[in-house]
Amino acid sequence: MSRKDYIPGNDAQFIEWAENMVEIAAESCAEWGVIEPNEIIGNKIAVFKTKYANASNPNHGKIDTLEKNEARKDAEKALRSYVQGFLAKNPKITDIDRERMGITVYDTIPTTVATPTGQAEADITYPGRTQLQLRIKHIKGTPLDTKADYGYRVYYGVYAAGDEPPATGMDLHESKFTRQKKMLFSFMPTDSSKVAFFCIRYENSKGETGPWGPMFSAVIP
Repeated sequence: MSRKDYIPGNDAQFIEWAENMVEIAAESCAEWGVIEPNEIIGNKIAVFKTKYANASNPNHGKIDTLEKNEARKDAEKALRSYVQGFLAKNPKITDIDRERMGITVYDTIPTTVATPTGQAEADITYPGRTQLQLRIKHIKGTPLDTKADYGYRVYYGVYAAGDEPPATGMDLHESKFTRQKKMLFSFMPTDSSKVAFFCIRYENSKGETGPWGPMFSAVIP
């Protein structure tokens, strides 16, 4: 099981999850070689339960809701600290244990990531003074590297009139990595009217890069 956040958003479900997690961790903490959960969490769950009950009363006021929300934050912070510090990736804890506690089960099986083979370039827009925005796009006719394991390494450089322009992407010594298809470059005011050159390569999660895309450039406004 995988989840974006193991802590339930609903307050009643949060209490049920927290008490279950603490009970299981307290039973097995010695076996797992970790401290007891109450050494970190203390009475924060009990305090939240009280504040939650007060805020659930039909005659509750704003102060009851505020106190409930603050108690929830305190309890959640302590629970996260315990889970992430002692349970999340503890090798002595099995995935079945994590399922029982309702915490994240991590995928530890390595995924093969191929070296990128595609090429990318970008269209350029001018959102403001000394700014260039790249809208990165895949070049038609090359393999499409769109998996989550891939991003873009954007190489760039600024050249004044009279400077020898770069011949290939290898001549560009500055670079930024992004997984987004939009990338904003903000240059110094003194760079206005100079030419910014760009060249993009796909890059995978292992830092391996694909072939160079075409060089492109724009005058910095």
